[in-house]
Amino acid sequence: MGARLFSLAALIAAWYAGSRIAGARLLPDPQAVALAIIDEARSGALALNLGATLARVAAAFVIAMALGSLLGLLMGRSRLADRLGDPWLIALLNLPALVIIVLAYVWAGLTETAAIAAVALNKLPIATVTVREGARSLDRALDDMAQVFRMPALTRLRHVVLPQLAPYLAAAARSGLSLVWKIVLIVELLGRPNGVGFEIGVAFQLFDVTRILAYALAFIAVMLAVETFLVQPLERHVARWRPRPA
Repeated sequence: MGARLFSLAALIAAWYAGSRIAGARLLPDPQAVALAIIDEARSGALALNLGATLARVAAAFVIAMALGSLLGLLMGRSRLADRLGDPWLIALLNLPALVIIVLAYVWAGLTETAAIAAVALNKLPIATVTVREGARSLDRALDDMAQVFRMPALTRLRHVVLPQLAPYLAAAARSGLSLVWKIVLIVELLGRPNGVGFEIGVAFQLFDVTRILAYALAFIAVMLAVETFLVQPLERHVARWRPRPA
């Protein structure tokens, strides 16, 4: 804890020094940014835009994880599905996020559905590849046991498949969350009327560096809270859930 506090203090000191060297116009000091955050919070704009961005992050993340997990499990268990789906995965993995976003807006219009679909489609192949690797490593002996005892499909999924896939699902969720929230900001910058990305775009047009940093730091603080109070406890739960060798 002491090392972290020292590192944070050094960061703030470096920020102050950089502000003195570059000037307040190019790099406002921490106090100016903090006051900007307070002003945005008092006006209600900060909560409104953070809420809009987090809603898009949650929707795109859930859609991508659900579809990616299903596709990854199917491709990891079926050679035919893997051969059919692999070219699609390669294409999506190598297609720039910006191209997907622009095409989604061109084809579906500047709508909320297009925005969420574009973000989910960018995350989908990463989740699919990660879960596919987990599905390929499933213990065949446990599958044979489930067949011998004639386990129902849902029971087999809950007690045989998911505990083995748990670390891969956790890895896909962690990498996906960090990717989704970054792409959401680009989606908002290009075609949404609200959200953190939209506000950063407006501030960029006005060359308002203070407001850019205010929204960026506020959103980083929220995502750190999600990481600390949601993602890390979930990973610890997954570590207890996964099967251990006898």
